[in-house]
Amino acid sequence: MSRPSVVVLGGGVAGLAAAYELSGGLEADPDAPRIELLEADPEFGGPLRSVEWSGRHLDVGPDGFLARRPEALALIRDLGLEGELEEVDASGASLYLDGELREIPDDAVMGIPPSSASMRSLGGLSRSALVHARRDELAPRRFRADGDVAIGEIVRHKLGDEIAYRVVEPMIGGIQAGRIDQLSAQSVFPPLLEAARRGGSLLKALATLAPTSPPQGPSFASLQRGLGSLPQRLVEVLREREVVLRPRVSALGVRANSGEYPLAVETSDTLTRAHLVIAATPAPVSARLLASLAPESADLTRIDSASAAMISLVYSDADLHLPAHGTGVLIPLQTAWGADTHLVTAFTFLDRKWPHLRREGEILLRAHVGRIDDHRVEDYTDEDLVERVAAEVNHVLMATGAPRASLVQRWPRGLPQYYVGHAERIARVRAALEPHGVLLAGSPYDGVGIPASIGSGRRAGVTALDYLRARV
Repeated sequence: MSRPSVVVLGGGVAGLAAAYELSGGLEADPDAPRIELLEADPEFGGPLRSVEWSGRHLDVGPDGFLARRPEALALIRDLGLEGELEEVDASGASLYLDGELREIPDDAVMGIPPSSASMRSLGGLSRSALVHARRDELAPRRFRADGDVAIGEIVRHKLGDEIAYRVVEPMIGGIQAGRIDQLSAQSVFPPLLEAARRGGSLLKALATLAPTSPPQGPSFASLQRGLGSLPQRLVEVLREREVVLRPRVSALGVRANSGEYPLAVETSDTLTRAHLVIAATPAPVSARLLASLAPESADLTRIDSASAAMISLVYSDADLHLPAHGTGVLIPLQTAWGADTHLVTAFTFLDRKWPHLRREGEILLRAHVGRIDDHRVEDYTDEDLVERVAAEVNHVLMATGAPRASLVQRWPRGLPQYYVGHAERIARVRAALEPHGVLLAGSPYDGVGIPASIGSGRRAGVTALDYLRARV
């Protein structure tokens, strides 16, 4: 019998993690299947990308990962990068409400103050909003949630529109670049859905999630040479293991094949036969590639993605005085900007978070722009975008000078949206594809964070090996 063959589609961190697991994980497996990985871009790693800029190793995608989930830390240790781990050096954030920076209370859960007293300490909320919060504690409104519902539906029903849109959406919607009236509570914030199902006070239920003592270990971490060094190291290991890595190669389709290999992956100039395929591509791409195998894969086209941009700015520390607390500022949607609204949804104080980014006399700031229903960024040139963002920095953070340097990174359709019913939709597609020997992995399916993507890829690798042992 010929050597088992697996093709991985997509060279982001999920696809790389799947190939790593298939090739043996911590120790190379001499009996591993033949593995071929296709990536349309010139570089592997997807949004995990670092550049040399302004004397720094700067991440132009995510700048850190949740360290209280194990998947990223485990892979970093496997790859011998543990010595480059760096703990986040500050915490907390502020909300920009009514023209002032309001410090988010330390007991907040996903940015939500978990009591009416905590809401009051935030400031900037109307008396009506505070009455809603207090009513939830004393006489909570009943909420029926038999299946999945939107985060916004829960919060608006229990706490009112003002708290939903001015407090909850800037945090949860900002992380996802989405809108809480569309985002799935089951897939994005499961404890919120569980609290709503239990009945009673939503705030009191959230309070049980707040830590009563300092958590063990850092909440977030990064790498001293940037998170882009993680996929670079994975690529090195995979090449050492003779995994076939094919950058700048797009798959055109996956079809059933006769004979020993039940699948065939077509590119513009090759046809690779395989026993199994792992699709770690964006959901619409996966839908197109897998259409001939299972009609249910068309459901993947319903997974929308938001476009976003990150604008990194260096200021003289004499020209910009940051608030004493926190690592950033969240700006609620519809915050007025003259006759318009603010383009920036959040500012991150990068060199306050990460010691490796600090330079004497400078402040490194990042602005986040774009939401699922806000496409204004697409109408700006890079130069105009920097000018607009700098004006908003002047307004919100009282900058007195212009930035010394700027860098714009755009991520078109880079942030998958988990709408209501997401988990059921993915389960249905997976059930249709797995009998054909096709597995899904990556951020469109199992979580948008780095640990979730790594875990999704490695689980796909384990499942693929089990599949091969049983059938090949």
